[in-house]
Amino acid sequence: MIPARVLLAAFVLFIAAAPFILPEFQVALLNYTALATIVSLGLVLLTGVAGVMSFGQQVFAGIAAYTTALITTKYGGSPWLALVIGLALVALVALFLGAITLRLSGHYLPISTIAWGIAIYFMFGNLELFGKYTGVPDVPRLAGPTVTYYVIWSVTLALLVASANLLDSRTGRAIRALRFRGVMAESFGVDVLRLKTVVFLYAALFAGLSGWLYAHYLRFVSPSAFNVNAGIDYLFMAVIGGASYVWGALIGASILTLLKEYLKGMVPSALGATGNYEIVVFGVLMMLLLQRASSGLAPLLARWAIRPRRRHIALDAPALARREQPVMGAPLLEVRHAAKRFGGLVALRALSFEMRAAEILGLIGPNGAGKSTMFNLITGVLPADDGEIVFQGSRIDGRAPSAIARRGIARTFQHVNLVGTMSVLENVAIGAYLRGGRGTLHAMLRAERKEEAQLLAEAARQVERVGLAAQLHEAAGSLPLGQQRLVEIARALSADPTLLLLDEPAAGLRYAEKQALAALLRRLRSEGMSLLLVEHDMEFVMGLVDRLVVLDFGEKLAEGLPAAVQTNPAVLEAYLGGVE
Repeated sequence: MIPARVLLAAFVLFIAAAPFILPEFQVALLNYTALATIVSLGLVLLTGVAGVMSFGQQVFAGIAAYTTALITTKYGGSPWLALVIGLALVALVALFLGAITLRLSGHYLPISTIAWGIAIYFMFGNLELFGKYTGVPDVPRLAGPTVTYYVIWSVTLALLVASANLLDSRTGRAIRALRFRGVMAESFGVDVLRLKTVVFLYAALFAGLSGWLYAHYLRFVSPSAFNVNAGIDYLFMAVIGGASYVWGALIGASILTLLKEYLKGMVPSALGATGNYEIVVFGVLMMLLLQRASSGLAPLLARWAIRPRRRHIALDAPALARREQPVMGAPLLEVRHAAKRFGGLVALRALSFEMRAAEILGLIGPNGAGKSTMFNLITGVLPADDGEIVFQGSRIDGRAPSAIARRGIARTFQHVNLVGTMSVLENVAIGAYLRGGRGTLHAMLRAERKEEAQLLAEAARQVERVGLAAQLHEAAGSLPLGQQRLVEIARALSADPTLLLLDEPAAGLRYAEKQALAALLRRLRSEGMSLLLVEHDMEFVMGLVDRLVVLDFGEKLAEGLPAAVQTNPAVLEAYLGGVE
């Protein structure tokens, strides 16, 4: 096994030496590989990591390429001025298209990217300004061939490293949660739409930078380089290399570029006939490859060749600022006549209850009573159809989950909501998202390392607090269900909440683990934290909570001290079944 840094250093040395040891044709192929890598890298961030499928990235490359071609050939402008103008134009178009498409979901989103990809392609081909289908020739070079090669590869390597830095950061963890865990991410303060827009913008700017380099390297720009087929090729590169892996963009671009080029001559020669037979052979090879490595080649090669790196946690890093807790007994949460309907099903009907600071309140009832729905109303995951929810004197109903999280409410989920491929440490650190403030540019330049050390140290302390220190670096998805629930609790504690909502936290835990969890929750209450608890284990609940609210068919059946609720005839009949 080889350390990743050694492999990177060896690759950089090869790239540096290539113009002196390889034929000119192969150096040209390396340039095409780098240009394709830049576009594919944007798709890794956008599609593979953030989960936004796009078939239209070639459009942004075309916008920048045509911008620099027109400015430098028709108006005699500087390529560097054209770069600034081109990227600005790419950013404006990306923000406009992102505002339209990123609100879509399912198959509508990729279809919309195909639509504007086709539209802009035909705009390039039909307008006289862009030379129609003959294109724009005689684009000036940036420099000589060798210098141009180094410029192209310097940009490519810089973007690869910057993207790797981004994903290894506070914002990067949030981006990695977007694909499958958007609701969870938003519940911890991530503005999902804004973050998707940022990633969409970066992917577009990457493509634009590639288009600018392409125009000055080939010295010719035409619509054929920016059609929908090109967009599919870029997406194919990301998938082949490993759509969720930064260096997969380089692997996929290398394989696609080299294979297509060499098959173009080999296959017709072997068959003794002319035609595009190489496309058929290429398609078969790709199907076989993806059947054997469905996640792409990057994770497969990493398992074979790269030594895993266990990140250092600076436990002596300065502690993060803590939220000031309200005075014990002060009014904290008030639910007033909350109602929620799903079509003809009434999940909650005029439900009212309140809780005070430093209290453990249990919310119990049979399956389907509306307990998790109530959690979703409090945290903004679902809008209330009627009623009010007041937290620390301010109404929070109707607010976005990220805005509610900022007020100091954190939660766990009825069904475990972790990013299974991320480590326990990284999952828990997502909970501390709002306790950091450095953005994407700081992350790309690794200018947020001090803050990152604080966030990871806080996450590690919370993992140890719930008794999972030994599993700190394990993939969260590999843990048993009970331990995954403890990871969720640690993640919620990393948010330093005023009010902690726990949805069946003891499910899947053994007896000793339940006792340890109960002790932890009592300790949190003694520190001033308030807890709203949904749980089916009555023995666990009765020995822990200060008060109970009992629901049945979305209505409040009873409220009071555990001893009084236990003996309430209506509760015994509807739910407890005679538990004493």
